[in-house]
Amino acid sequence: MLCFLRGMAFVPFLLVTWSSAAFIISYVVAVLSGHVNPFLPYIRLPVEFFQHFEGHLFNLIHFSALKFQSCLKTWKHGDTGTTPPESGIFGFMINFSAFLGAATMYTRYKIVEKQNQTSYFSTPVFNLVSLVLGLVGCIGMGIVANFQELAVPVVHDGGALLAFVCGVVYTLLQSIISYKSCPQWNSLSTCHVRMAISAVSCAAVIPMIACASLISITKLEWNPKEKDYVYHVVSAICEWTVAFGFIFYFLTFIHDFQSVTLRISTEINGDI
Repeated sequence: MLCFLRGMAFVPFLLVTWSSAAFIISYVVAVLSGHVNPFLPYIRLPVEFFQHFEGHLFNLIHFSALKFQSCLKTWKHGDTGTTPPESGIFGFMINFSAFLGAATMYTRYKIVEKQNQTSYFSTPVFNLVSLVLGLVGCIGMGIVANFQELAVPVVHDGGALLAFVCGVVYTLLQSIISYKSCPQWNSLSTCHVRMAISAVSCAAVIPMIACASLISITKLEWNPKEKDYVYHVVSAICEWTVAFGFIFYFLTFIHDFQSVTLRISTEINGDI
């Protein structure tokens, strides 16, 4: 185990294990507490955000304040991370996951920067844009964890959308960088795995948003015979797919991080 986690490999490893635990523990607690249906609840991002966005866009086009007000009434509550005690567990663990994600992305940025200086394969701007988008996604995670859905739903769900969309784009850009640095810094098989995960995540985000916007009834427990049940199942499957797509993607960073060492240099200027 110590050999496996040599260098900075413990950072993505801790990110993967901690984030997996955050999703799974919140799910288990929510199910055991009877707050959600055991079969495919949403992780955190509720359908009301997309319904609200759709209604708000309709309102802007038709200049109808009445439509906007009625749309606001559709907000209710989410799934596995909304009701106590799972909401507290989810918020605490996702906060730390956001920190670990930012640390992993920054370390990855410095690795690619150093590799590119040694053997030029891509413009540095590409790597920088990837880092910025990744950090924005981590900020979105922090917003989800700290702004409770029932208190400030627009802020909460906007952060969730940021986390999903920016996270997917980050994995796609990093996959392209991996191909550009192949075969000197990455094996072709690693590039293929990263691109496959990115493609699946990108493909899952679109139906997740589309199906969520088509759901007209907001609830935690669903019956297969109910209206919009199919949309709920498809959207939930896609959300879990994207979330664990991120987890498996960062798992591929472990090998790259094994050869990296972090050093902190302290210098004191002037008289003490």
